[in-house]
Amino acid sequence: MAKYEAVLVLSVAKGEEATKSLADKFKALIEENGTLTNVDEWGKRKLAYEINDEAEGHYTIFNFESNPEFPAEFERIAKITDGVLRTLVVKA
Repeated sequence: MAKYEAVLVLSVAKGEEATKSLADKFKALIEENGTLTNVDEWGKRKLAYEINDEAEGHYTIFNFESNPEFPAEFERIAKITDGVLRTLVVKA
């Protein structure tokens, strides 16, 4: 099991409740496939540049341990999920 850090930038266009439920979805996904060690909610921040005509995004950082195949699957799911503006997974 290796240690990873995932950063999600979520859309704030649909409201705070939708953003929280989306972050909870990814938290559950990590818990199903590995061990979640820390969740750091940065909240709503101004983006450096507009993404999909949005100037703000909700940042959430997940620290977790999993097998080496899971981060690619995590990124794949994040890319096809509505409401995710950007994602990045790096090995810690």
